[in-house]
This record gives sequence, structure tokens and C-alpha cells, in this order.
Amino acid sequence: MSAVPDLDEVAGEWVTAGDLGHLPSLRNQRGQAHVNHDLTSVSWLAAPPFTGGYHTGVLSVDDVPLTAQRFLWKPWGVSREHRDDRILVRSDTAMAFEADRLLWRITVTNTGPSPTKIKIKQQLYGTIAHSPQGWGWLHTVPWNAHAEHDYHALERIRATTFADVPYLLGAGPRRMRLGRPRLPGIQRDEETAPMLLEYELPRHVSADTVYPHRSSVRGAVRGLPGQTGTAELTDDTEVVLDSFALEPGLLISGEFRLDDPGHDGVLFTHGNTPDSLQVGVEGGRLWVAISGEREIAAEPLVPGRWHRIAVGVAERDVTCKVDGTEVARTGHWTRAVRWRPTVVDGMVTVNDTRSPAVAAYAFSVPPDDLAPRGAGALATWLLDLPPGQSAEIGFVCAYGTGDVTHAAQAGAAGLDAAFAATETGWRDLWRSAFTPGNQTFSGHLPVLSTPDAGLSRAYYMAALLALYLRSTTAGRTTPMFLTGGPRLGATTTYFWDHTEWSRMYAMLDPAGLREWLTRALSGPYEESFGFDLWGGGPLGNYYVANDYALFRLVEHYVGVTGDVAFLSVTAGSRTVREHVERLAYGFADRRTAATGGVLADFGPDAWTVLECVPGYVNAMASFNAAYVKMLRSYAALLRHLGEDADAVVADGHANTIAAAVLDLYAGGGRWQIAHPSGRSAIGHVLDFGLVAASMHDDLPAAYRDEMVSFVQESLLAGPWMRALAADDPMAPFSDRPDHGAGGAFGAWPGVTAYGLAKLGRPGLAAAVLGRTPLAASGGLWGQAMELVPGPPAGPAAVFGPAASSGLAASSGPAAVRARVAGRGVANRDSIAGAAIAEAVIAGLFGVEPGYSTLGSSRPGTTVSVLGLGSLSNLNLRPAPQWAGTS
Repeated sequence: MSAVPDLDEVAGEWVTAGDLGHLPSLRNQRGQAHVNHDLTSVSWLAAPPFTGGYHTGVLSVDDVPLTAQRFLWKPWGVSREHRDDRILVRSDTAMAFEADRLLWRITVTNTGPSPTKIKIKQQLYGTIAHSPQGWGWLHTVPWNAHAEHDYHALERIRATTFADVPYLLGAGPRRMRLGRPRLPGIQRDEETAPMLLEYELPRHVSADTVYPHRSSVRGAVRGLPGQTGTAELTDDTEVVLDSFALEPGLLISGEFRLDDPGHDGVLFTHGNTPDSLQVGVEGGRLWVAISGEREIAAEPLVPGRWHRIAVGVAERDVTCKVDGTEVARTGHWTRAVRWRPTVVDGMVTVNDTRSPAVAAYAFSVPPDDLAPRGAGALATWLLDLPPGQSAEIGFVCAYGTGDVTHAAQAGAAGLDAAFAATETGWRDLWRSAFTPGNQTFSGHLPVLSTPDAGLSRAYYMAALLALYLRSTTAGRTTPMFLTGGPRLGATTTYFWDHTEWSRMYAMLDPAGLREWLTRALSGPYEESFGFDLWGGGPLGNYYVANDYALFRLVEHYVGVTGDVAFLSVTAGSRTVREHVERLAYGFADRRTAATGGVLADFGPDAWTVLECVPGYVNAMASFNAAYVKMLRSYAALLRHLGEDADAVVADGHANTIAAAVLDLYAGGGRWQIAHPSGRSAIGHVLDFGLVAASMHDDLPAAYRDEMVSFVQESLLAGPWMRALAADDPMAPFSDRPDHGAGGAFGAWPGVTAYGLAKLGRPGLAAAVLGRTPLAASGGLWGQAMELVPGPPAGPAAVFGPAASSGLAASSGPAAVRARVAGRGVANRDSIAGAAIAEAVIAGLFGVEPGYSTLGSSRPGTTVSVLGLGSLSNLNLRPAPQWAGTS
């Protein structure tokens, strides 16, 4: 246990704002949120069943809002600083550990030579809702006008915490659509961007989500921009017009005839509802909506009569006129529209008029002035500071239903203790994760002891990442682990992401994994990418990775725990054993003539595979290689169960597919994809990772060497890597920084390192892993890690072909650094990064419990590898077969 580092050594260092592509997050095992560009505000609060809209309010000094110049992330909170030639302002923001409270502490220091008077103002918004429904990947976010996920609008509002800029209008041209709107989604603003879904979205929301105005109005429209003739609109009508940008001074006008005033619906939408401009009818009255604001006319339209409709766009509002008379005008989001504040006895209470949610603010130091302001209040402190002296103020926001004022007051009265208790909660959780017989988890994690400081930090950062994504409430009954967040997926779990740390999961919390697997296998995993922990329903579209992911998760659970009896448990309409067989033979119904009747062809939809790589479809090497591994593992299980004849059949299928996969080799470490129209070569990390992991013993020596060289020369870069080779023909069409050429998903370095280890290059694998902490943007790794120009974060800038057992140093114009990406609708946190620790356990130390190790001799609790160190405290209940050296 002495080898487990202190949490301060694992993650958290000051980072300048300009070096960040994605600002830090907050979590407390119950909820999550994002800090913003200023010194205090928080957005994307999601602590089911509570969710927050907009932001909590900006701090200003002498009436000037201050932006954060640098950030420090710790698991228990985020510090922000701003310094000028007169003062230093530091803020600490935290979500109280396992409590529905936000904590703030602001320290102001006079750094000048003279006494100074300082006026501190803090906005206090409480735009929080109680939302028992509508979770999933696109979880419900409350707005003045509605409650739905409005990604782009909220990101534009977050940007206003950096500068006073308009937030209503999205950038770039977007299509005008008449009639039935599209489902709200997370598409980029620019309609022509690569891999943008044009007309439909997978269902990324829970089944209980209900969107308003899903139908077209019933009537007719003519004369709108780009429209030819008259469009007759019925419930499902959708007419696509030209693209244009919303710009100040724009006037959108035309004529509209309402035929059915009793039917509510949408007249037209510019871009995506609800983040762009939309006009519709409700109760016979015209309404206009944009970026969370919605205003409705006082008087109804006259049915059957042509009305002149004119919508005027400005930087800060949108107006709607009917027959020359203004009938609606949007306002700023801070108005007291939905949320109503009261100030009593030095406290602020904000009530949501559309749900039972209440937010209450209390103060450690009473403000000199406190008054209601819009959807919250404004607090003012007047400070008189001598040179070198500091003053500290603080406040707490408690949220819930009923009376939450006592929780806010208690937190504010003992603010330092509240911060300390939050830090203690995280430290206790950290220690428990490595302690056998702890009271928090049903298992524990291994302890790594190594002289390689970079590798050690990478391993423990990956372990912390898993703990950071844990939620005690999203799963309703049992603590479970989330896939990402905070902007997306507040209650969501993906099958694929969990398999990236499946052995760790089974060691840390076998009881939790058993329940998660039972839930996952009970749902329609052939139609979804995961499920909503809160509501339990399936989410999204099918992923090609599902067979591989779920098979591996079951195998590693059984291999780690020895719980073979789990195979007899019923999950849905099948036993787990029947699910395992179905997953292993998932290729059978996908074989096509184009692949010689052998390889699985996964179809033409890129959104079921990597989403943003348009050519990565049909029969690719990666998941066909995964079936080879699955079939051989299943054969091992069959032999353990005494079913040798069926094991021979499974091995036969594996060998046949393996030969066909080898036939896809394109040379130079790259692989071909078999399409119905022919073959194309691609250089993607997923082919390297899954082929190396699944078929390393099948690969000729030349293939192995070329695959390693390809990774070194075309994928590894700076402290991270790219998912797709920069010279690949698909690179210009795949600009997302998780699966394209501009960066890589949080799991890919771990997957790559594991593959390198299986190909006999453990030194290079360890070096790849040991560099990853330099990419974490002062915290932990995110969903997408982008490569950007700049000085290297350490002694080596890029990986070179000479790095046979380590990394080659490089500098100059090719030098790049990596950071957590904010663009491309990427999450700040992603549990997939735990694959880095998984690669240490399985790749470097060879601890790989599975079906083939059932009944074999046990190595004990420690595995040592010469020159690398030891992995102790192993929680392996069966007798595994292992590859380390004692």
C-alpha cells in the first residue's frame, strides 16, 4: 500500500487559460458540472434528478467581470486565478462530496504598495430544475421556454462569461426547413461539416423524453427566402430550403395561412431546433423561439386568412411581426421568466415555477448589499485592503425540493470545513480503491510499483479517472460508472467504453459489474450503444463494437472473480451463457458474398462504427479480428465446461476468419476494408489495436514489424497520438479529434500500448503510456485529445522510427502538444482513458484472467517484471494464468 501515491501527486497542476481547449469539470459522486471562463460561474450542472441551465453567475471587481487567467483542477474542486497590477483574486469552487451543494470561496489580495478599496459583485442565479425524466446522453437542460438539450446555445452562453458577446446567433449558414422539425441534437452548426447527420439523429435521449412541437403546423406558407411557390403543410411535411446565416439586421418574411388553429406545430426552423431560430403556432397564436427563449403573441391568427409574417434578427433579440404589428420579442436569459428570486434574512432563494426545484444561497461573510436581480440576485461586498493583506468571502448554493435553506446556511457557516470535508471524501475514496475489504467497493485495484515515474503517474491517473466517473445516484440503487460528461451523458453508460477497463472494473467492483452486466444484457443491445442508468432504457443507435465489448466484459468478470455460476443467470430472455454464445457468433448473420462468405460485413453506416470516419464501414479488419479472439476464448470456456466438440467448431470458425483477416493486410502496417464495390486501404488505430490484441500469434513477423513502424511513424505524436494517419485519404473528411487525424480518443493510447506489448515491444508500450500524463491539460484525459502546434510538454516532442524500445526526442516545426479538446462536441471527462491502466495490468504485466485461465494455477497477489517493477494487491479470485516473471 505504501506505493500508492497521494492524490496531489496523481493529477492537478496549474494551467494557463490559453493552453486549455476544454475547461475543467466538477464532480462529487452525485453530480457534475463545468467551470467557465470567469472566476466563479458554473454551467452544465447535472445531479439527477436536478439539472441546471445557463450559468450560476459571474464575479466582477469594480464593475469589471474578471476572466480566469489560469486554472488548477483537483478531484475535489477547481481553483481559478486572475492577477493584475493591483490585486490577485483566487476562487475555489467545489461540489460538496455526495451532497447537493455548490461551494465557493474567493480570496482577494492587495498586491500593490498602497491601500486600495475594492468593490466585489457576484451574480447569483439559481436556474435549477427538478427533472425526474428526460435523461440519457442528451439529458434535459432547463431553459426559460422549455426543457431539452440545447448544446450549441448553452455553449454560446458559456462564452459570454469570457466577454460580453451576443449569444443568440449561431455561426455560419444553416438550412431553413418548413414544417416538421428535426429532433434536437448535437450536430455542429455548420451544415456542410464532415459526417454531419443531415436529417435524422439516433435516439440519444431516454425513452421518457417528450419534445414539444414535433409536428408541422396545418396551413400554407409562401414567399419565404429561397421558397418557390406555395407549400401546403400537414403534420409530417418537411420542406428543405436554402442555407443562410442569421446575422444582425436580417429580416425573414413571407405569408402564412393557418388552417387548423386547434393543432399546434412548427411553421419553420432555421438550423437545429431549439438552438437556432424557430417559428410556430400554439393555441392558434404565433410564437418565435431562439436559444432557449420563446415568446408568444397575445392574439390568435385568423384561420383561413393570409397573414404577413416578418421575423427580425438582431444581436440580442428577435422580433416577430404579424401584418406589420409587433407581436413578440425575445429577451435576455437572465430575466425573471421561469425562476423567481426572493431575498430574506440575508439569504437568496430561487424557486422554479415549472418544477418543485429550489435553490438557496447563503454567505460566509454577509454582503454589504443583497438584492433580487432577474433570475437570481446580486451580492456586493466593499473591501478596504492594506498592502499585502487579503480578504476572504464565500457562499454556498444548496439545491433540492422543499426547504434547502438550512443546508445552504450550514455550509456557509462552516465553509472551510465544508471544503475540507469534500477533499477528505475524495481522499478516503482513493484509499479505499486500493484497500482489500474496504467499505466502499466490493473489490480493489492493484498497486503498481515502478521506477518509471511517468508510467506510475499514468497508471494512477487512469485509476483516478474511473473513480471520478463513478456515480452513487445515477444508477438509482447501486453505484455505477458513467461514460463521460459533463456536457453530455450525465446518466449514460456505453458498452464499448466500459470494455476499455473491463479487467479493472472486475477487480475494483465485481458486484457492481455483475449488476451492470445483468442490466446491459437484459436490454436490446443489438439496437443501442448503451443504456441510461437513471431510467434504464436503451440509448442511441447500434454500435458494431457491442458484440466485442459485452463478450469481453462478461469474460473478464468471470475470469477475475471465478463466478462461473453467473453464466447460468437469466438476463432478459436468455441466460448469460446464451448471450455469450450469441455474441461470439455475431459474425454469422453478417457474412456476405463480397467477403467470400467469411468476414462479417457491418454495413454502410459509419455512425455504427467510428461515427466520423466515412470510409470505415463494411468488412474491416478490426472487429473481424475481434471475432477471432472471441471464438477462441469461447472455445476455452467450452473446454472448461467439458464441451470439447463444440470447442473444436468454434476454433475452426476462428481459424477461417483469421485467414481472411490476414488477406486484408495492405502492407506498411495498414489494413484493407472489403466493400461490396471493392477494397480500400486505411491507416487507423482501431485496426492496429484489435488485430494486435486478437491475432498477434497469427501475424507473420514482417506484418508485426510493419505494424509497429506504422504506429511509430504515422500515429504517435507528442505525448499522445492520432487515431487516423494524417496522410490517409479519409483524413480530410474526418476532422473530429477523437477518431480522426487531428487527435485520438481517450482509450486509443492504452489500446495501442497493449497491442505493442502483444507484438513484443513492451519497452515502446511503456514509453507510450508514460508520456500520456503530459496531455491531460492539468487534469485527466477527455473523450477527444487534440494535437495542436506548440512546444512539447516534456523532453520528447514526437515519436520517431528509431524508438524501438523507447521514444526518440525531436523538436522543431514538427513538435506538437496535446490537450483535451472542446470542439467536435467532445466531453471533458471520458472513462475510456482508464484503458491506460488496463494496458499496464494486461499488456505490461500480463495479468489477463479470462476463460482460458479458469482452473489454472494462481500466481499470488503480486506479479513482477524485470526492469519494470511489480503489480501487487491483485484481486484475482480464480486461479489465473499469467505472463509475468516472479
